[in-house]
Amino acid sequence: MQFLKSALAFFLVAPIFGGDGTPSAQQGLRVHEWGTFTSVAGESGGPQVWSPLSDPSDLPCFVHHLSGRCIKCSPPSPTTTRPTAPTSTVRMETPVLYFYAPQRMTLSVRVDFPRGWITEWYPQASDVAPEIPLGTRGELPPLGGGHIEWHDVVVTPGSRATGPASEGSSHYYAARNTDSDPVSVMGESERLIFYRGIANFPVPLWAKVVNETKIELRNTGDRPLPLAILFENRGGKFGYRTTRELRGASQVDMPELTAGLDDLKKTLANALVDMGLYQKEALAMIETWRDSWFEEGMRVFYLMPRRNLDAVLPIAINPAPAATERVFVGRVEIFSPFERQSLNAALLSGDTDTLAKYGRFLQPFAERIPGGLTASPRIAAFFQARYDEARRQFDAPSCVR
Repeated sequence: MQFLKSALAFFLVAPIFGGDGTPSAQQGLRVHEWGTFTSVAGESGGPQVWSPLSDPSDLPCFVHHLSGRCIKCSPPSPTTTRPTAPTSTVRMETPVLYFYAPQRMTLSVRVDFPRGWITEWYPQASDVAPEIPLGTRGELPPLGGGHIEWHDVVVTPGSRATGPASEGSSHYYAARNTDSDPVSVMGESERLIFYRGIANFPVPLWAKVVNETKIELRNTGDRPLPLAILFENRGGKFGYRTTRELRGASQVDMPELTAGLDDLKKTLANALVDMGLYQKEALAMIETWRDSWFEEGMRVFYLMPRRNLDAVLPIAINPAPAATERVFVGRVEIFSPFERQSLNAALLSGDTDTLAKYGRFLQPFAERIPGGLTASPRIAAFFQARYDEARRQFDAPSCVR
């Protein structure tokens, strides 16, 4: 009997989906989305305020920016070295929307970010809010009330349009490696709709260092987190531990650094497909973040429940799709005991080469070491130069060339 049920299910599904899991032309419009929310765990495990726009852009030059519109910025004080770039608790990184249509169609897309602002996007949007006048300085309202809209999005199945190119390599292009239908908006074509942003909202997972051997993972929401993965890369050696259906708090042993990345990528890909992505979409997401997700350091990856995602990032598509899948991975960066020891030694010795290796997470980590930002005149000058460059990057973003 079970065999007959399985056979019946197969024959019901076979005409609808192609061999690779993508929809056939018999279906209505389907929309899939993936993205990442990145935060930094503070001493208590909750999200720490940081400057997520402090590094040069890794995006192609054709991407549109909220450049020159200063969000919560002010000139540096002459008596302190505080970040001069926007600060928030969450960096929303590279959400992309894929469209699968049975025939050519025109639609509209609106994404609301109630507690954040959209900072980059492509193709060109019809409306981005709120607008901040060029050159604005001083006190501004908190992050919030953000939204972005694309009107007259033309989806063209069978088109050979692949999107623009730019000099230099960028992780942006990996997101195109799917079977999605090309879209065109305001004369700009792509295989997807892309956007990024920054925000302040309560992330559902906290990560607290308990001691030298354990990390406490805490689900602060009322829905279980389908998957949480504690990962560490120390000197090119990898380790990870998985926790499924996380409810409440759980203490997890530090991972042994004996794992391989292939097994971890396979685990992530399977989890993304289980959450609703097509296989090529899951692989494109992992390839997009391959270097960043698995770089030196310790972090937790978790799958955000759909209801949590819809609450912080509502989306409206007209005409309404037959199905919409949204799969976001949360990333929580952890200041591990090993990194604390290494960073403290670099601050005391003035080793700016080691400091630079911490990238965009240097500022929030260094702030947690007493006197870290001003350990010496050399260190203070190093941080001031980084803050000045962050301000220049936000006023006039660079791009991959």
